[in-house]
Amino acid sequence: MLDFPTALRARRLVAIVRGTDPDASFRTVMTLVESGVPLVEVSLSGADALGVLRRARTELGTDAWLGAGTVRTADDARRAADAGANLIVTPGLGAGVDEAVHLGLPVLGGVLTPTDVIAARAADVTALKIFPASAMGGPSYLKALRAPFPDVPFVPVGGVDAVAAEAYLKLGAVAVGVGSPLIGDAADGGDLGALRTRAAEFVRVAEAVAR
Repeated sequence: MLDFPTALRARRLVAIVRGTDPDASFRTVMTLVESGVPLVEVSLSGADALGVLRRARTELGTDAWLGAGTVRTADDARRAADAGANLIVTPGLGAGVDEAVHLGLPVLGGVLTPTDVIAARAADVTALKIFPASAMGGPSYLKALRAPFPDVPFVPVGGVDAVAAEAYLKLGAVAVGVGSPLIGDAADGGDLGALRTRAAEFVRVAEAVAR
């Protein structure tokens, strides 16, 4: 299995699953992986997220990246790791990041300001999730942040559709994190065929802008 930084740069896409139906969320994770989106985050704010993580880990085996998202506390990080997550994704910095680093897990840590970026680097965050990217101006905000931090691995998240994904990647984002524009209603019991179609579109965008 590729290490997380290498996998992130190769795939350039992280899918974010947050559903109201645990069975549908599990099926969504599996459909994404089958559709060429192997970096998947299951948000702890979704229904029975830890159960979804356990089922997905059992099905995918150890040789797969499976993230837990919305990790805010040290306990969140520990429970996610126990459920099989080998990637921790946070909305911001704090105890969740610190515990994940302590556990030896890669962290996609939430940042917004230049001060956050400096703090995240000091905390050994693996890659930096700009969240909420769309609320701060979208691609133009990434461009502004990359001026003082040209070598930082940024991953914009929040309101990222296919058009925005292409713009972010062309501006130097190492990857993008995509929730509802990709997942739609699949994690709530919606059409998996439509999910496959959307996944193919995002994969095409990521591959077209691949470095």
